[in-house]
Amino acid sequence: MTSLKRPQGSDQLALNISNKVYVRSTRSGKVQKIVREVYLRTDIPCSSNLCRACLSQAPRNAVNQALPFVLSERPAGTKSFPQGHYLVPDTNALLNAMDLFEQSSSFYDVIILQTVLEELRNRSLPLYNRLVGLTKSEDKRFYVFFNEFRLETYVSREANESVNDRNDRAVRQAVRWYGEHLALTKAARVPAVVMLSDDRDNLRKAREQGLHASSLADYVGELEDGDRLLDMIAESQAQAQGGFKQSPQQPLYPEYYTASRVMTGVKAGLMHQGIFNVSPYNYLEGSIKVSAFPKPLLILGRENINRSIDGDVVVVELLPQDQWKSPSTKIIEEDAITKNENADAEERQDFVSDKERKALREEVKKTQKASGENQLQPTAKVVGVVKRNWRQYVGHIDPSTASKGPSQGRRLDSVFLIPMDKKIPKIRLRTRQVSELLGKRLLVTVDSWDRDSRHPVGHLVRSLGELETKAAETEALLLEWDVQYRPFPKTVLDCLPKEGHDWRVPVSKEDPGWRDREDLRDLLICSIDPPGCQDIDDALHARLLPNGNYEVGVHIADVSHFVKPANAMDAEASIRGTTVYLVDKRIDMLPMLLGTDLCSLKPYVERFAFTVIWELDGNADVVNVRFTKSVIKSREAFSYEQAQLRIDDGSQQDDLTKGMRMLLMLSKKLKKKRMDAGALSLSSPEIKVHMESESSDPIDVKTKELLDTNSLVEEFMLFANVSVAAKIYEAFPQTAILRRHAAPPKTNFDELADQLRIKRGLELRTDSSKALADSLDKCVDGGEPFFNTLVRIMATRCMMSAEYFCSGTQAYPEFRHYGLASEIYTHFTSPIRRYADLLAHRQLAAAIGYEAVHPSVRSRGRLEAVCKNINVRHRNAQMAGRASIAYYVGQALKGKVAEEEAFVMKIFSNGFVVLVPRFGIEGLIRLRDLAEPEPESEYDAETYTLTTKGDGAVKVELFQKVVVRVHDDKDERTGKRGVKMELVSA
Repeated sequence: MTSLKRPQGSDQLALNISNKVYVRSTRSGKVQKIVREVYLRTDIPCSSNLCRACLSQAPRNAVNQALPFVLSERPAGTKSFPQGHYLVPDTNALLNAMDLFEQSSSFYDVIILQTVLEELRNRSLPLYNRLVGLTKSEDKRFYVFFNEFRLETYVSREANESVNDRNDRAVRQAVRWYGEHLALTKAARVPAVVMLSDDRDNLRKAREQGLHASSLADYVGELEDGDRLLDMIAESQAQAQGGFKQSPQQPLYPEYYTASRVMTGVKAGLMHQGIFNVSPYNYLEGSIKVSAFPKPLLILGRENINRSIDGDVVVVELLPQDQWKSPSTKIIEEDAITKNENADAEERQDFVSDKERKALREEVKKTQKASGENQLQPTAKVVGVVKRNWRQYVGHIDPSTASKGPSQGRRLDSVFLIPMDKKIPKIRLRTRQVSELLGKRLLVTVDSWDRDSRHPVGHLVRSLGELETKAAETEALLLEWDVQYRPFPKTVLDCLPKEGHDWRVPVSKEDPGWRDREDLRDLLICSIDPPGCQDIDDALHARLLPNGNYEVGVHIADVSHFVKPANAMDAEASIRGTTVYLVDKRIDMLPMLLGTDLCSLKPYVERFAFTVIWELDGNADVVNVRFTKSVIKSREAFSYEQAQLRIDDGSQQDDLTKGMRMLLMLSKKLKKKRMDAGALSLSSPEIKVHMESESSDPIDVKTKELLDTNSLVEEFMLFANVSVAAKIYEAFPQTAILRRHAAPPKTNFDELADQLRIKRGLELRTDSSKALADSLDKCVDGGEPFFNTLVRIMATRCMMSAEYFCSGTQAYPEFRHYGLASEIYTHFTSPIRRYADLLAHRQLAAAIGYEAVHPSVRSRGRLEAVCKNINVRHRNAQMAGRASIAYYVGQALKGKVAEEEAFVMKIFSNGFVVLVPRFGIEGLIRLRDLAEPEPESEYDAETYTLTTKGDGAVKVELFQKVVVRVHDDKDERTGKRGVKMELVSA
């Protein structure tokens, strides 16, 4: 039985009891009746500053002070409601237009009903969290009214009434009560109480009852900046309110199969479910990986793709074997094929354009000619979408689709938005402010993609600013990769230590903070990090023991001391998942006070740490290991280069330097053991953008130099992670947070192995990580040192992604980290910047008996959800970091031209991809870039060779070193400024 208890000291309080009766069947088949009593009250205030009657019922804080009312005494007016108004949105309005309610120009004095809040939480947790944020904003004046507990606003569900209809009725009843209640104030200007909804039936019933009710479009149309805000209403809702709608036509796309047919087909193995991926080089080609086939299923052509967008979970049906094809050998870009399309017309008669038909026809001919039977891949068509991956997209309006001249009044224009992500199709927008939006970076949402629409339809969320401005481009990449970059809310900041930067490790060891901590302040501990590092997670020490062995300690910032489970800061950190590093800024997982000060293991100050201490023999074998909470005092914070210089300087014979030399010696032995066990030394381009100190403008790009000290730190961090993984798994075999790296399917390496065999006569063995590591070591070219690095970069792309997981969800053999050749692994060493590490700290603390296990690190269901989120956040952070580097490399080259060595990584029938080692970037060189008109060519898929014909013929082969001219260039399609490459010599 649930109840709302009678507050103490409220004898005059009127209470009514309403029974809710539920019937359920037990496992034994008996019918059980459950009665829940709801205590209905008359003391829940309206929270309007106009209402003196409710003042005595104002809620009170811990010191018995009345909390201020939320709703304004003089709310804003509109044409229809000049006396002012309060808004009461239903769930439908919030689901469709949360962006509107977050606007700073309007949507103030909003009453959020308990019914609506709970329904929104069940429908969309992200939108619920955004709404809760609005209710906590003092500026916006959003008030949560508990209508389900107020006597006059509670409604019982009637016989045969759906839950949705009952909730709509509850909303209308609350609107009626608010109107009648405020009328009793006899104020000179009684605000209207306006229900907002896009549910036609709810609107009709409200108006029949004499209530103020408005659709979103009608309401927004009366606001001062209505023209701008109308663009933010979903296209489907605008159509429902009498806006633009295409005349009925023959559908362009096949109808999706019914849910029951799809479920039956998947169960029978006749259909397959997977994530749809678009080729980065051919927008008319997609693929999905399914367990039933060793190679991905290819999906070719607009009709077979059938309105799928990259990342959607789709169901596909296999096509007959005589329609199986090889993967694309041609670059086909949407902007080249669909240029100058009319956004106002769907051009049904030309659904698959002549250019698309020709491109696909040529492609099929070339692939069939170039491929043998063994290279064909199964093809499929999309017959259903299980889950849309639609998100907010960043792009800009294609100027060629904008009507010339100023728009007339509120006339709706149709335009195409070209997303920054080339894998996303053009999105059709209807807007009243084309002239203001041209040349701007825009954020949009996709609303629908109907069978009779060639393109998805969306609406504007907001403008980010002018194209190519640093602020707009940085925010764009953060939005593209869903990085949580908003300032920390007050609820999170309230969790910080009250002393702020003045917090210190307690002087007295009797203080609770010292409980069960070892005093390690006398140890010669130092940190080694990149230059300018402020969030120092880790520090190390080593010393010789009397028995001739070595003591080595890895000391990690004790973040779990400051971030307690299930509080607001912990919840925020779990959502962010990781710190994101961009070229010019850092988006922190934790507030700066912790990340760069109180948790950071800065030199010369005492800090709380979580320590792993080993005793190692001269062979770097473990004699014993222990884990403890500690207090340390780092002696120095070195950069990698400073540490290397100190170690190499023979005149430095102090104990700290000797300890660093011990660490280096032992790290080399640890690395050799890893490599002997089959650990992989893979590669990715590592570059650093040098910035001008005053303006923060990029001035140069250089390849990062890796020193022995880089490896020193890496080895001991890996060592600590393995030790902690074993400990927490021993303690929590079902819920340990671990990190695994699955062995890649052999087919992932088929193409690279074939390329190395044909072009260099080299064998790539993939039967184990050890075999792969050994064969990669042999992939050398005596005349070109970079060749081995190039092969390792290409091999990295054949790998599976490492992922966090909960130990109870996998069998022990699946724990293995393929790349590190480790049976078990976790992340423990960076809790300032990774939430997974913070969880590992809590589990380790419980494993050593330092503190009890909190329910949040004991619930497998919750931990699985956390792992799923941090896996996404980790990948997004990597991609955002790469996008930031690409943007700044383009900026650093602005107005400059450089001729650089490059290596051919991929060959198509009409172009090739090169990697420029100095800048760590790839560029696509199309045949049409070599000459005008595009030269004729011959592509040999067997030997990975492309040869142009005619004057100045060029022959390009895979792995070939070429010289390219590199300069900045603005991509007209995406609006992004990046790097353009031109072939100088091959």
